[in-house]
Amino acid sequence: MVASYECKECKDSLYGKKYILQEENPYCLTCYEKHFSNTCHACQEGISCTTKCSLAEKPFATKDDEIMCVDCYSHQFSAKCFACLKTIMPGTKKMEHQGHSWHESCFSCDGCQQPIGSRSFVNKEGGRYCLPCYEERFALQCIQCEKPITTGGVNYRDQPWHKECFACVSCKQQLSGQRFTSRDDVAYCLTCFCDVFAKKCTHCTDPIGGPGGSKYISFEARQWHNHCFNCKKCSASLVGRGFLTARDDVLCTDCGKDA
Repeated sequence: MVASYECKECKDSLYGKKYILQEENPYCLTCYEKHFSNTCHACQEGISCTTKCSLAEKPFATKDDEIMCVDCYSHQFSAKCFACLKTIMPGTKKMEHQGHSWHESCFSCDGCQQPIGSRSFVNKEGGRYCLPCYEERFALQCIQCEKPITTGGVNYRDQPWHKECFACVSCKQQLSGQRFTSRDDVAYCLTCFCDVFAKKCTHCTDPIGGPGGSKYISFEARQWHNHCFNCKKCSASLVGRGFLTARDDVLCTDCGKDA
């Protein structure tokens, strides 16, 4: 006669039933869970071994040597989203900034409300803004092209300019870091200013103060660079000397006597 095979605890027959051996003694699943199964430290419910999945494959976590189901562990110990205050479940994407954590979908721009993700953003007045929203709301607008200035610019007459927009009105050369002057609130590089506004040397026609030099002689509404103020015949310098005129020419006194 075959000996009966029964549960160590309740004595029910185990023939045709699942059972678990504990120290070589068989237990039905109900008795095993009652006496031996692990209990979630947070919710105090047993971590069941009666499902079709292997207990070894069932996710769980430990905290201070206490075994907890994943849901309870997550709700008690996982980071909470700074925006919605809900648990950020393990394995899901999260964003971290200034010591706080967010769900990826909750870490959004305060302007367009779209998730920022891996895009660049700017903190401004207690809010987060993607670059397009920051530029639209806060960036200075260039007085020339009316587009946002995002990487530094030039301030001229208390007005903001892009560096590339702050240029000579004549030749379009950028004036940032260069010497320039203005007339009627319009900026010119020195070369163009001299070409347009400076007096011209009667001899070489270059602007006075331009490439020909800044020292000059003025006589009867005409001007000469110092080095251009020479006798028409002998080319001797007339600077600091007496001279004579013959129509549009200037002559030294010796050449003037022969004219």
